[in-house]
Amino acid sequence: VARTPEATALVFEGERLTYAELDARVETTAHVLAGLGAGPERTVAVALARSVELVVALLAVHRAGAAYLPLDPDYPADRLALMVEDARPVCVIRDALPTGPQAPLPTSYDPLHPAYVIYTSGSTGRPKGVVVPHAGIVNRLLWMQDTYQLATDDRVLQKTPSSFDVSVWEFFWPLMQGARLVVARPGDHREPAKLVELIRRHGVTTVHFVPSMLQAFVAHEGIEACTSL
Repeated sequence: VARTPEATALVFEGERLTYAELDARVETTAHVLAGLGAGPERTVAVALARSVELVVALLAVHRAGAAYLPLDPDYPADRLALMVEDARPVCVIRDALPTGPQAPLPTSYDPLHPAYVIYTSGSTGRPKGVVVPHAGIVNRLLWMQDTYQLATDDRVLQKTPSSFDVSVWEFFWPLMQGARLVVARPGDHREPAKLVELIRRHGVTTVHFVPSMLQAFVAHEGIEACTSL
């Protein structure tokens, strides 16, 4: 934000935010979350579809010092209810970013404080919450940067649902490096044709696939036009 405030940070459909604009939205939302009780060792549930608001919400939760709990809107209602009951978030961000009274933000942050809470699939029984600290995210992202070396002219596609760990580096890694985050529309991560079009239109350079989806993607007609990857 300080180094390249006017550079494009985030793109979603027809909306673009610079680093300065994104930062301003995050700051305002973080103060509101603090007013709702968000802070260190507390959790905020985020039940938003992929959007600008989702990215703002996740960053704002961290700025408030809290951990986010992703609630995938596609999950069954009983699974979502179990996660909320178990994690006991101070609030749930649903439909839109919160508004209301604001409160001060932390003046320092502890790397060992929780950054997000993510639940197992529950395939072997009751889903279990796993708490991941800020230091864990940073360790992963520093390794990613050392290995793949994103630059400010890179454009990273965010298509993984926020309830999966892979989404963590998609959301935060490009914004740590001054790159551009290109967010796919809800549902488009299942549609190779739509991903090809999005990659071509925005010049996406970096994307993640699980093997099954990668197989469908590389078999799709038109992939040879994705020369920016």
